Amino acid sequence: MATVKTRRNFLLTAPIAAAAVSPLTDTLLRAATAGQTETAGPPVPFEVFTADMMAASLKDVQSSHGAKNLISPKGMDVTMVISEESNKVAKEFEYHAKRDHVFQVLAGDTTYLLGGTPKNSREIKPGEYLAPESEGHKSVSLKQGDYLFVPRMTPHKRVTENSVSLLLISAE
Repeated sequence: MATVKTRRNFLLTAPIAAAAVSPLTDTLLRAATAGQTETAGPPVPFEVFTADMMAASLKDVQSSHGAKNLISPKGMDVTMVISEESNKVAKEFEYHAKRDHVFQVLAGDTTYLLGGTPKNSREIKPGEYLAPESEGHKSVSLKQGDYLFVPRMTPHKRVTENSVSLLLISAE
């Protein structure tokens, strides 16, 4: 006798199939996470940056033409920095083996030279590289409100002709 495939048959047999596969799924999950342990130490507390706090930090860095670390806790693989610069051109392209960047332009404008193939690069510390040029890079102009994501191993260099205030979030 031929078996007729119907939605009713599927609905009746699906729970049985799921029960049979469940032990296999548990075994695969345990194998995939074997050797992974939770990070030691106390949890880092969350932080809220209100609009007023950010405005005050921006005003501070603009008046000092500098930078301020907003987040850089020990043991964490993330930093958040607010900075301001005027008439500045990076000397070399940089890229990182284990870090991604997110830039937000808070005020002003700047240009990033991105990608390409680094030429004559050198490792300045483990996983951190500089190169005098990057063949085939693209130029991207950013203005207030724009965001830029730069994934790890992407050569990048900033050229600021006027002034720019940035928020940088860097994560491993």
